[in-house]
Amino acid sequence: MSWRSALPAHLRDVLRDPMRWTEWLQLVKTVVAAVIAWLLAARVFELPQSFLAPWAALLVVHATVYRTFSRGLRQVAGAVLGVLLAWAVGNLIGLDALAVSVLLAAGLGIGATRFFREETTAVAATGLVVLTTGFSTRDAALLDRLLDTLIGIAVGLLINFLVWPPLRDYSAAKAIDAIDDGVGELLRDMAEELQGPCGDDQVTAWVDRTRALDEDIDHAWALLRQAKESGRLNPRRAAAGVRAADVFEQILRDNEQAVAESRSMARSLGHSIDAVHDWEPVFRDRWLALLREAGEAIGVPDAVRVTQVRADLTQLAHDLSTEELSARHWPEYGALLMNLRNVVTSMDRVAEQNPVLLPRYRDRRLLRG
Repeated sequence: MSWRSALPAHLRDVLRDPMRWTEWLQLVKTVVAAVIAWLLAARVFELPQSFLAPWAALLVVHATVYRTFSRGLRQVAGAVLGVLLAWAVGNLIGLDALAVSVLLAAGLGIGATRFFREETTAVAATGLVVLTTGFSTRDAALLDRLLDTLIGIAVGLLINFLVWPPLRDYSAAKAIDAIDDGVGELLRDMAEELQGPCGDDQVTAWVDRTRALDEDIDHAWALLRQAKESGRLNPRRAAAGVRAADVFEQILRDNEQAVAESRSMARSLGHSIDAVHDWEPVFRDRWLALLREAGEAIGVPDAVRVTQVRADLTQLAHDLSTEELSARHWPEYGALLMNLRNVVTSMDRVAEQNPVLLPRYRDRRLLRG
């Protein structure tokens, strides 16, 4: 028996999760970058009180290479301005409450500009450290503080760029992959609950679940934007596929449409919930069966079954057009047929791409045949 099989199931899942490994690797890289920066500043360049080097390295190792470089540039600019601001305030005013107030006001004012929108306190924080430690009026020590900061930033940039630069596409794919499961479960539950007594509370719960799915979609969009950013300036060969992963965007748009139609369907049912049991069996039984089948096919997912549900809905509409049905319920029938048809049309394209494969994994599967 291998050591992995002896571990609890949840721990094995954690060890197999690429997102966890990426997070752990980033943590290790941050620690290594800070330690290397400190060693270079303290042991190689022999800079006294080299605390700014690991601090700068700690701040500059970000979740993506692009953000590391873009924020690294702001870190450099903020450090230089902070040191120069401390030098100016220290020489003109000295070190007292007025000097600290002037430095903080000027530093935070600079940080409020558009260039420093993600580093609003960098100038003020660096200047405050230099001023209050008494280095602002000692030019040689001032240069040491500046060199400390540049060493930390350079080490952080290099470590994140050269040591397995992170790609965030797996987390985006996993979030996108979970949305159709939620849509399928919602449709199945609606079909089951409509078989028995059903009231406004159930309708409200269905609508609330569509709102929760909307939040999941918003979260997936945020992860997708981060995934695409992680491919920028990333030297790994797989990064090109991440930058061109337009299929993820199409899947999310289809998910948005499916969730919107599901909410519309829930509200349509809510308007006529008291009349559901009065519907003609020729519509009620077949439509509820197709609603359940749509939920099961989307949850699997099975593109063939989803396509068949769409064909069956078209056939149901055709059959009903020749039936002598009550005109009172026809607006409800038509709305529910259209809602469910739009759901399965959107999810048909999603099911074809499911499971959502990353470009690098899809290429490997094609190569294996």
